[in-house]
Amino acid sequence: MSWGLDGVTVRLGGRKALDGVTVVVEPSSVAVLVGGDGSGKSTCLRAMVGLVRPSAGTVRRPPKQEVGYIPATAGLYPDLTVDENVSFAAGAFGLTGRALATRSGELLERIGLGDARHRLGGQLSGGMQRKLAVVMALLHRPTLLVLDEPTTGVDPVSRAEVWRLISGAAAGGAAVVVSTTYVDEGRRASSVTLLESGGVIGSGSPADIVAAVPGTVGVVRSAARPPGPAWRWGSAWRVWAPTGALPDGAEPRPPEFEDAVVIAALAAEAGP
Repeated sequence: MSWGLDGVTVRLGGRKALDGVTVVVEPSSVAVLVGGDGSGKSTCLRAMVGLVRPSAGTVRRPPKQEVGYIPATAGLYPDLTVDENVSFAAGAFGLTGRALATRSGELLERIGLGDARHRLGGQLSGGMQRKLAVVMALLHRPTLLVLDEPTTGVDPVSRAEVWRLISGAAAGGAAVVVSTTYVDEGRRASSVTLLESGGVIGSGSPADIVAAVPGTVGVVRSAARPPGPAWRWGSAWRVWAPTGALPDGAEPRPPEFEDAVVIAALAAEAGP
């Protein structure tokens, strides 16, 4: 059975924080929500785990004891050690004794926190706190794993370690949904939902997102910004021609996933 949101609308403070959003999270797969600040990612995940109530639509999730969740803030206790944070989280799911010691030891070593077990949560770097939060969410082997920006502030090596844990959870049968502002992380997903201002501007597999790009994409190798929709791509510029006619000097290029995300946002801003 899949989990997620079906046509969910959420109102917060008189405004629509989500507007008819659908997100499907399948077992043994990773769904990624991609969007900037204020796009609705956190509200989606909060609705999915029952922390906000939709005004319309349907939420499908397993029983509370089968959900693992970390919020955009790390969700740990700064005055408890790493081990104490882990034990506290595990206790909520009835995980104690040898089973807890084995599971926590395995996860902490894999994420690079094995030598930090006696440090206070508040003494960890922001990246280490995010890694600890992922461990706490994974302890009880949840059916649905919901992670709000788990790699924000995490260095590239640690990001890879976090993603190995996420992929491992999916390989073990969990349905995993991850929000991120890092566009490249969407390429790791089975399915991607692009969010902008509380609405969906694109969804499907990464290949589907790329295939949906309208018009033509090109590259301009110059210091000056070319005319029309354009964005930096290393030392060059990527350009998008919605009608297919690229500006002078532009070389046509097949769109990549990052191009597709930028173009979906540009198209949404332009409107119908």
